[in-house]
Amino acid sequence: MKRIIPWIGCLLLTSPIVAQESDNSLTADEKENGWELLFDGKDLSQWVTSNGSPIAPALQSDALNPHACKTYMIATKKKYKNYVLSLDLKLTENCNSGIFFRVFSLEPLPGKDVGWNGMEVAVQEGTGVGYHSMGAIYDLVHPIRNTLKPLGEWNRVELTIDDNLVLVTVNGKLVTWMDVDKFAKKNKRPDGSDHKFDIAYRDFPRSGHIGLQDHGHDCWYKNIKIKELPASE
Repeated sequence: MKRIIPWIGCLLLTSPIVAQESDNSLTADEKENGWELLFDGKDLSQWVTSNGSPIAPALQSDALNPHACKTYMIATKKKYKNYVLSLDLKLTENCNSGIFFRVFSLEPLPGKDVGWNGMEVAVQEGTGVGYHSMGAIYDLVHPIRNTLKPLGEWNRVELTIDDNLVLVTVNGKLVTWMDVDKFAKKNKRPDGSDHKFDIAYRDFPRSGHIGLQDHGHDCWYKNIKIKELPASE
């Protein structure tokens, strides 16, 4: 069943930031409500690199830094379909990275990097609201606002994937949403403007790995947790 959210509701929607008992752990309420921890600050058993190189260098001060592995991304071993992903991230100056979802394979297509196998929430230092700015669904949908904190502070990002809907909140405020069903043509956004991908995202796989990109800059992630949502009827 196609998911629908009235656009005016999206503009007003905020996501409260719940106090954390301690880093890389679940609160009692989160456990009761079906949240699972993807990283406890030490254990890397749920993660791999996209090219099979060692993942251990990613572990830095109880956080994950994909850039330390010198590979395109580190990714969950498991594939997920509908879910809410919550994590905290801290950027460095000029950081350009991304949170990938629906990565259907970690084996790159011929002539392309593995990023083309998924979709990306942009992780970008700066104050812009363009198609590559913080919280954008990279090159497809730009954010309506930039709620990134000053450089060096931790930011809470929440990504909701529910069938055709993708929603992104940054520091408790909805910044971007996408109806995948409206992206029915290759290289075209619904308004007719061009994007870089020769993919009709309406027909794109709706399950896959979650990935944290190495794009040449240090970027740390902690408190990575997921709540899987019921399958669409």
